[in-house]
Amino acid sequence: MINDRVDVALLLGDAAVHLGQEDLPPGQARHLAPQLPIGFSTHNETQLADEATHSVADYLAIGPIFETRSKANPDPEVGLANLRAWRALTSKPLVAIGGITPENARAVLAAGADSIALISALYPDPLTEDSLRKRTEEWLHLLRN
Repeated sequence: MINDRVDVALLLGDAAVHLGQEDLPPGQARHLAPQLPIGFSTHNETQLADEATHSVADYLAIGPIFETRSKANPDPEVGLANLRAWRALTSKPLVAIGGITPENARAVLAAGADSIALISALYPDPLTEDSLRKRTEEWLHLLRN
């Protein structure tokens, strides 16, 4: 999965691309790369409803669900109640992102997310190859059980 860059995803050949609100629009990305899986970020009900209706994206991301440390100026929190309500706006796969932890991940999935995206929750401190592997294994165990 390549973030923001259709050109890089095309160069890699077998990649997918995730686009944000300030990136190339999904329709233009689809025109340039009809074979690539495309995801698109949304941050509120209006964006999600518009993209659900008009977007050629294969999946939509929604967030931040909770307070996040990964963005300098994050959008307002969506929260579980909105995630639950907005799930009905699209039949496309919905990826929840933002502030997801081992303690709240199951609630996010129960609220309607098809999957979750992790950034800071996946990176242990201190970050080493072994610590990242261990954290990834912990997440996989949590989500499989």
